Amino acid sequence: MSTLLRVWRIPAGRISLLLLLGVAVLVVAGGALAPQDPLAQNPDAMLQGASAQHLLGTDYLGRDVLSRLMEGTRLSVVGALEAVAVAMLVGILPGLGSAWFSRGFEWIALRVTDTLLVVPFTVFAIAVAGTLGNGLHQSMVAIGLLMSPLFFRVTRAVALGLRQTQYVEAAELMGASQWWILRRHIWAKVLPTIAVTTAQAVGTALLVMASLTFLGLGVVPPTPTWGGMLASDLGYLSQQPWAPLYPALLIMITVGSLNLIADAVRDSGPDDVRRGWRGNLTVAAGSGLLAPATSAPESSPEAEEKPDAQIPAA
Repeated sequence: MSTLLRVWRIPAGRISLLLLLGVAVLVVAGGALAPQDPLAQNPDAMLQGASAQHLLGTDYLGRDVLSRLMEGTRLSVVGALEAVAVAMLVGILPGLGSAWFSRGFEWIALRVTDTLLVVPFTVFAIAVAGTLGNGLHQSMVAIGLLMSPLFFRVTRAVALGLRQTQYVEAAELMGASQWWILRRHIWAKVLPTIAVTTAQAVGTALLVMASLTFLGLGVVPPTPTWGGMLASDLGYLSQQPWAPLYPALLIMITVGSLNLIADAVRDSGPDDVRRGWRGNLTVAAGSGLLAPATSAPESSPEAEEKPDAQIPAA
């Protein structure tokens, strides 16, 4: 709650939160608020412009564009959140473990991460769809697996830097167990960086999901999604050159708001979080996904905590 209050005090964060609140309303009640049935076809009203009955016009099957945009928000956003949840589950815990446990576990985790980084994204998504079936959940699992190195490397970089701090070394010398140190000292410091990474990862997943839907993977028509509407509208540019702008604007607004939220959370956090984020994030070459470098974040004596007076024995 305190983080949200700090973000709200930043003008860009305030605007982004309001925009995302509107998107959240569409996710929860977009279908109920839609003025017409998003699947209802009307051959007599195909490719019409904006009117009192159809505020954004109709598509090539006579379906109301506004209703389809509102209904498609749910699957588009929920699918992106599902992909990020898979990426967090697969990436965060191994990232912490690789910085804290045995060399063998670290070597295996790093090799698996390197493998996922070099896998061609589109080929992997097609392979998963061909093996498990062409559906939303299958596509989100594929996206989540390929995004997990992002969380793995961010978590590992921050944990490696925190392991060298004086209060963690003092806890080890006083007999604290590794699980207690991870829970008491490490997790609280890693969490702000994960929050920033999650905000940007949701935007990335939204773009990737739209791309897969554009290629025919994931949600099967006639179920509306932003990417699916964008793909279908491109086939009728001569009749409606403005039609692709509607889903594209929603994608741009949502992704832009998420990126601004990520920047606001980072800027409103402690100094060590800002320094660690700047030192760890680079662009993964050829992947299109933000990925952190393996170097550890900087730490300052002012940011270090004092060890607790009483630390449970291992």
